[in-house]
Amino acid sequence: MNAAALGIADGKALGGSYRLIVTRPDRLEAAREALEAHLGDMDLAASRFREDSELSKLNAQPGKEVRVGALLGRAIAEALRGALLTDGAVDPTVGRAVRVAGYDSDFASVAPTGAALHIKVERIPGWRAVQFEASSRTVVLPRGVELDLGATAKALASDLGAAAAHAAAGGGVLVSLGGDIAVAGEPPEGGWPIQVSEDSAAPIRAGEEVIAITSGGMATSSTTVRRWTRGGAELHHIIDPETGLPATGPWRTATVVAATCVDANIASTAAIVKGETALSWLEGQGLPARLIDRQGGARRTRRWPLPQHPTSRFSANSQEI
Repeated sequence: MNAAALGIADGKALGGSYRLIVTRPDRLEAAREALEAHLGDMDLAASRFREDSELSKLNAQPGKEVRVGALLGRAIAEALRGALLTDGAVDPTVGRAVRVAGYDSDFASVAPTGAALHIKVERIPGWRAVQFEASSRTVVLPRGVELDLGATAKALASDLGAAAAHAAAGGGVLVSLGGDIAVAGEPPEGGWPIQVSEDSAAPIRAGEEVIAITSGGMATSSTTVRRWTRGGAELHHIIDPETGLPATGPWRTATVVAATCVDANIASTAAIVKGETALSWLEGQGLPARLIDRQGGARRTRRWPLPQHPTSRFSANSQEI
């Protein structure tokens, strides 16, 4: 793929950065405007770090029936679907647990070190405690339940943002929000090549593992990037619903390709939480995936290409969970 024939824009959104790539450079600005408008809408709907967001207002009204907007309703529906598909490994009711663990503001504002925390090990309330009626978009949260849609809302923003950018610009579009990547429209010849890294901010380097996708999305969940220390103990943002504490399984990073970025993110987050059973679960879902253990060793599902193979193309339409 000739990079000179592409239009590329970078920016900040949803507490992190984005990259937009289009195959029609003359339409880059139109694509950027559409993407940024969508990302702004998602931030106002689903951010737990804004007091004026719909999600923050919902979390502040336990026991009350609240009617939410279409975008937040979609995000909640996807989060609850993820919980159902993963047997609760990905659970949106981890909001209080992740806040108590120290992730209580945009990550750029989280202090890297701090005093010891006193955290009690206890199972989180669980996604089945959320009363959500999709047709009316009404939600009732029991007392003590705080929703955190981070595991799915950013991936949904990638999917919907790519669709919006494509509608505005035509051609082919790739949107990357950190480790959440979605594509729309006609891909470049050979697909969209993507370097598979534990850190989405890692520079492009020769010799790194590369795959190509022609549709769908890819997501990476990792415990290595969003980390902080309290009282000498390292913590991270992926919560195990069984304990209410950061997951302690054997995998530090999981990357998954699926029919949508949301599905990929659900599966990659679940892999970190499921631990020893993650590979067999991913194989059962038929998903291409690469897991990195705590020592840096890589394990791959059968549908993921071996690193010595040429760049492989995925058409993710058939990989649904």
